[in-house]
Amino acid sequence: MITLSNIKKTYNKGAVTAVKDINFSVNRGEIFGLIGPDGAGKTTLFRILTTLLLADEGTATVNSFDVVKDYSKIRDCVGYMPGKFSLYQDLTVEENLNFFATVFGTTIKENYNLIKDIYVQIEPFKDRRAGKLSGGMKQKLALCCALIHKPVVLFLDEPTTGVDVVSRKEFWEMLKRLKAQGITILVSTAYMDEAKLCDRIALIQKGGILSIETPAKIVESFPGKLYALKGGKAYQVLEDIRAYSGTESCFAFGDALHVTFKNGQDNGALQYLHEKGHNDVSMEVIPPGIEDCFIHLLKG
Repeated sequence: MITLSNIKKTYNKGAVTAVKDINFSVNRGEIFGLIGPDGAGKTTLFRILTTLLLADEGTATVNSFDVVKDYSKIRDCVGYMPGKFSLYQDLTVEENLNFFATVFGTTIKENYNLIKDIYVQIEPFKDRRAGKLSGGMKQKLALCCALIHKPVVLFLDEPTTGVDVVSRKEFWEMLKRLKAQGITILVSTAYMDEAKLCDRIALIQKGGILSIETPAKIVESFPGKLYALKGGKAYQVLEDIRAYSGTESCFAFGDALHVTFKNGQDNGALQYLHEKGHNDVSMEVIPPGIEDCFIHLLKG
């Protein structure tokens, strides 16, 4: 449903490279995630694929339509939810939805089955202005407006940024239901915990793709053992374990430090820390997460 071949985009007359040599494809009926921090190039790719921005080099297609030659056909068959809430703040929920339905030559009634599960949650507020909605309700309204013309591909650019945990969970449950209806979804996020909810993911940083695989296979590719180090004066432990000759990498994760060692084994790391005065530290082997794999790929 989506293909990108050697896509490159620069800004400021080539001084800033936003994305470079991007190649991947998204299968029909797949939830495909673009995972990376702010500034990685996710939004640039979304704007190219939704025909809002021209690439400097390369080609891309959406639903077999070329993003340059067939831009009008693409706009008719895709839904786009940008990262920033972009609906009309002074219009009510119902007025916004009616407006977008009219733009695409349809009605709420005609495609109501597609948005029903989402719309029933915001229907009690249908007469409230969009600008007065909570973050979670704005998110649901934006998704309804992106779906009202029954798109075959849905682009969601960091849709859960700034939304509470409960609303994030509800949102991903909605995406699963949309996938079951045959809609192909390309979603970007900076939240690593959302990566495992996608069928496949592309890890992106500084405009380049680090890896493309299923979340499970990316985790399986993590080399060696990962250790969780806890206790003591966290910052001083971090400084000391990084200074240890056998340490390969060490990063803070919540209340623990995630550590890898050069030979795959700790080989006296705890003894070293005890000698440094950290007598209350503990260490155990843990399974890596997507974020651990992302950091490992960045190091490489």
